[in-house]
Amino acid sequence: MNLFNLSLKLNGFPIKKAKRTLEMIQGKNEADFEDYILQKKKDIFNYHLQNNSFYQQIAKNATITDWKSIPVLTKSDLQKPLDQRLSEGFTTKNVYVNKTSGSSGDPFVFAKDKFCHALTWAIIQNRFGWFSLDFNSSKQARFYGIPLDKKNYYKERLKDFLSSRYRFSVFDLSDAAFAKCLVKFKRTEFDYINGYTSAIVQFAKFLERKNVVLKNVCPTLKACVITSEMLFEDDKKLLEKQFNIPVINEYGASELDLIAFQNPEDIWQLNSETLFVEILDAKDNILPFEKEGRIVITSLYNKAHPFIRYDIGDVGILSKNSTLQKPILKKLIGRTNDIVILPSGKKAAGLTFYYITKSIIEDNGKIKEFIIEQLKLNEFKIIYVSSEVISEEKKENIKIEIENYLEKGLTIIFEKQTKIERSKSGKLKQFISLLT
Repeated sequence: MNLFNLSLKLNGFPIKKAKRTLEMIQGKNEADFEDYILQKKKDIFNYHLQNNSFYQQIAKNATITDWKSIPVLTKSDLQKPLDQRLSEGFTTKNVYVNKTSGSSGDPFVFAKDKFCHALTWAIIQNRFGWFSLDFNSSKQARFYGIPLDKKNYYKERLKDFLSSRYRFSVFDLSDAAFAKCLVKFKRTEFDYINGYTSAIVQFAKFLERKNVVLKNVCPTLKACVITSEMLFEDDKKLLEKQFNIPVINEYGASELDLIAFQNPEDIWQLNSETLFVEILDAKDNILPFEKEGRIVITSLYNKAHPFIRYDIGDVGILSKNSTLQKPILKKLIGRTNDIVILPSGKKAAGLTFYYITKSIIEDNGKIKEFIIEQLKLNEFKIIYVSSEVISEEKKENIKIEIENYLEKGLTIIFEKQTKIERSKSGKLKQFISLLT
C-alpha cells in the first residue's frame, strides 16, 4: 500500500499532479527547457509582484527584463510575521508552514502552497528512485533528531510509521546506544540509511572499532543518503568501507526544496526542474562556472511565499560541465556565516579550520567528535570527546598546521568533554564563531 503518497493526499498535497508535472518538465529537450526556465522565472516574479505586498516593497525598482535588477533576498529580510509575507488568497490555514533550523543564525517561519510542497516530494521520490529506493515501500533507517515531549514524540513516530522508516535518535551516540542500533539492523530488513552526516559517521566509527561491516549484518541495505551537514572525503570512504553500500550526498533546504543530489555517476546534480540556481559574488554579480560564490536560489513554483533570488547562506561552485538543464554542483564549501576572521584581517571558511584539525586529530581513532569555537580574533577552542587526553605532541602539530594554513600568533585551547551538545534538531555545527 502506498501509505506515504496516501498521507500526502489526505493532507491536501496533490502528489499525482506533481508527479505528472515533473514528468512533463523532464521530458523537454534542451531548447524547450531553456524556454521553460525563462517563462517560469517570468511567471513567478510577475505573480508575486502582483499578489504579494511584501514582495512589492522588496522589488519595487526591479524589472523581469533585467534579471540582475531583481534584488537578492536574505534571511534577515524574511524575519517578520509570516502573515505579512503571504500572497493574496493564502493564509496559514491553506498552506504548508514550517520553520528553518536556525543553523545559519537567522531562523524564520516560511510557507509553501500545497502544490509546490507536493512537487518537493515528487522531486525527492524521483531522485531516490535513481537508486531503486521507493518512499512507499523501501524501509528506511533514519538517523535524525526527535522531539522529547510526548505529544510531538509520538507524532513523529506516527509519521515514521506512515513513511516506512525507523528512527534512531542522534542525541545519544554512545557505544551502548550504537550496540542497540546494530541489533535493530540485524533484525530489520532495512533498504537504506538516511540522516545527519555526523551521527552516521559516528555509527560507522563504532562499526570500525567492532570490526563489523553493516551490509554483512543487514544484507538488504542498498544505499546510505546523508544530509544537512558537510561530508568530508575521508568520512565518505569510511562510510563506504563500513557499510559496503553506495554513499549518496544530498543537499536541501526546508524552505526551498531538494537542491542537489548525487546521481549514479557520482555527480552532484542540481535540481533544475523546480529551482533556478545562481552563484553570486559579494556585490551580487553573477559568477561564471568554476568560481566560488554565494548560492542564490529562485523557487519557480511557490506562489504562497516569494523565494526569488534568495541567498540561502551557503557558498559553492558550479562545475564547468554544467548546462541549464543539468547544472552540477562541483563543491559546497560551507555557510557564509561560518567564516574565520583573523587578526590580520584575513578570512577563511570555518570548515577549512575544522578540516585542518580533523586531518591530525582523528588519525588514531580515539577522538570520537570535536568542534571548533572562535572565541576572539586570535583565540580558538577545540572541544573534543575522546577516550584519552590529546597529547602535547599532537597539540603542537595541530598548532603548526593551523599556522601554516592560516597565520601565526593564534592561541589554541583544547577542552576535553564527555559529550558535545547538539542543536534541538540534532544537527552538529562543526565550526562556531562567537565573535560579535
